[in-house]
Amino acid sequence: MPTNFPLPRPPRLALLPFLAPLLLGGCGSVVLKPHGDIAAQQAHLVIQSTLLMLLVIVPVIIATLVFAFRYRASNTEAEYTPDWDHSTRLELMIWGVPLLIIIALGAITWISTHKLDPYRPLDRIDAQRAIAPGTKPLVVDVVAMDWKWLFVYPEQGIATLNELAVPVDRPVEFRITASTVMNTFYVPTMAGMVYAMPGMETRLNAVMNRTGEYEGLSANYSGAGFSDMHFKVRSLGDADFAAWVDASRKGGEALTRAAYLQLEKPSAKEPVRRFAKVDDGLYDLILNRCVDGTRMCTHQMMAIDAAGGGGKGGVEGVRHQSPANGQRTYVAALCTPANPLGLPDTAAR
Repeated sequence: MPTNFPLPRPPRLALLPFLAPLLLGGCGSVVLKPHGDIAAQQAHLVIQSTLLMLLVIVPVIIATLVFAFRYRASNTEAEYTPDWDHSTRLELMIWGVPLLIIIALGAITWISTHKLDPYRPLDRIDAQRAIAPGTKPLVVDVVAMDWKWLFVYPEQGIATLNELAVPVDRPVEFRITASTVMNTFYVPTMAGMVYAMPGMETRLNAVMNRTGEYEGLSANYSGAGFSDMHFKVRSLGDADFAAWVDASRKGGEALTRAAYLQLEKPSAKEPVRRFAKVDDGLYDLILNRCVDGTRMCTHQMMAIDAAGGGGKGGVEGVRHQSPANGQRTYVAALCTPANPLGLPDTAAR
């Protein structure tokens, strides 16, 4: 019989643990070596937690190998104690060390949860520099759409599509929402990911400490165009940021309510676009889901509900009594704000 049998090839999945560090090398270099103070603190937290957990993992792995080698069947010199059932020293080690590590991890997590709260205004630019008193953050309104990102700069009166520019060493306050489905706003080199949800607003306070061009992305699956939902992130010096704003004002188009309704339609791989002018209050209309003027804004609905509702039980919330003659009047209709789209009066109610 032949003796030169071919050796079986290892399954491809068996090579995954060896290839994983290479495949994740690019991601790890950004996440663990970011250029923003919030992301740097988060990276430090990840490293610190990993090292604490390795205090248990590494000794357990070493002990497993040592025990397997020392008490192998062929080692007749190893001590054989079949009646052994307890060791106080071993029990203290097995339970005490992990307990101390869990306490340490709990303390670190509790402190970091409050210190790195995305809603918490920043108190420093980096580990060496505090924020000067009176410094106002740059406010950027973020809208996650299918499948693109809209950034509105209320202070500058401009907007961009799939491009985010921020000045270096200046705090940035992101106000984040979505047009249709839940998404995730993520700039790995700046801060951790924050969810964007329709009809709701989440916030993120962050800062960039180095100039350059980076990548932002969506980290939550939102449909067919999700994989192309990327945007450019430019960290610029003060002079370059001012020049970028001026260029957007001169070379951009107007982002009206009607233009937004067209932009909101699903599309993928949209090029960078800049808008020189934005309709007043557009972000609030997006947040309250009433851009088209055909429905009541959600904040109006919530105000009515807070007053008792619009039905019989909420009559007191829509009543007005004149102080002059005591005459009572009641709200007979509920209307949306102005109707710049030129919709019929009946459709704007």
